Amino acid sequence: MSDSVKISCKNLWQLFGKGSHGFLDKHQHNPSDADLASAGLIAAVRDVSFDVYAGEILVIMGLSGSGKSTLVRCLTRLVEPSAGQVLFDGIDLLQASRRSLTDIRRRKMGMVFQHFGLLPHRTVLDNIAFPLEIQNVPKAARLAKASELVATVGLDGREHNFPRELSGGQQQRVGIARSLIGECDVWFLDEPFSALDPLIRREMQDEFVSLQSKLNKTIVFVTHDFDEAVRLGNRIAIMKDGRLAQIGTAEELLMTPADDYVKKFVQYAPRAKLISTQKIMVPADPRDFNLGGEKNAIRNTDVLENIARRVIEADRPLPVVNAAGVLVGQVNREHLARALFQ
Repeated sequence: MSDSVKISCKNLWQLFGKGSHGFLDKHQHNPSDADLASAGLIAAVRDVSFDVYAGEILVIMGLSGSGKSTLVRCLTRLVEPSAGQVLFDGIDLLQASRRSLTDIRRRKMGMVFQHFGLLPHRTVLDNIAFPLEIQNVPKAARLAKASELVATVGLDGREHNFPRELSGGQQQRVGIARSLIGECDVWFLDEPFSALDPLIRREMQDEFVSLQSKLNKTIVFVTHDFDEAVRLGNRIAIMKDGRLAQIGTAEELLMTPADDYVKKFVQYAPRAKLISTQKIMVPADPRDFNLGGEKNAIRNTDVLENIARRVIEADRPLPVVNAAGVLVGQVNREHLARALFQ
């Protein structure tokens, strides 16, 4: 992940219902719930702003009806936003012409949805190659590229099968390969694994992580499963009633939840696997430790799962050091217990 911004979403709104045109201007883009109700409007996305960085996996999650899927459709303009900006490499997609938008979608965006949308009368190879066919790429070239992606997603030997002859997980792999064939810059995935059995879902998550390590895409991934968000995402954005409740790393959401909603959302997260030592350490006096002879020094990047045994068995605080071996803090049993069981 780099520091450069790939997508910038600014003050985005999506209203559904008659009379939405001009409504936001009339209410200075700050309507109350009562204003929306009296106008008979539903705010699926409410004044949402965030950035997505190049190479990042940003996971958008929330309960059913929270606006997460609508938000992704607004980012791609599959749903026309009511107000705001969506900057893609500095280009405002909401101001782009239909022709420019179509070109950006075909060449720079890959999309995968929960329902695979495979063409039943086409083979695996032809389904994957279909986006290049739309771009009028010669048949030999598009089939060659599709064959490469068959291997990438682990479907060797299934090239000539039809969708009905594949399992759900295999069909999903076809959908993923098809979304990648245009060598997109940004990949949008809306609950792509939610219809799969648990074991296949886990397998697909592993495949996804493996693919990302090779491709380093910028990804916006929608899910309602916090465990999936933790496994896949660099940062997590939590939606509630169309609003962005909080955005941050899983560790940040756990340690500093913005409100009770976020706190409930993350209450069953595996804290020991997510919280790092630097989040629980306190200042230390160098005179209290002999780092040269200290065998129990802990790295500030260690997660609690990896240090718990040493901290519990120690009869005194343990020093915490950074990558250079410099003392940056200390931890003891109380700090550990507070972080794990607060």
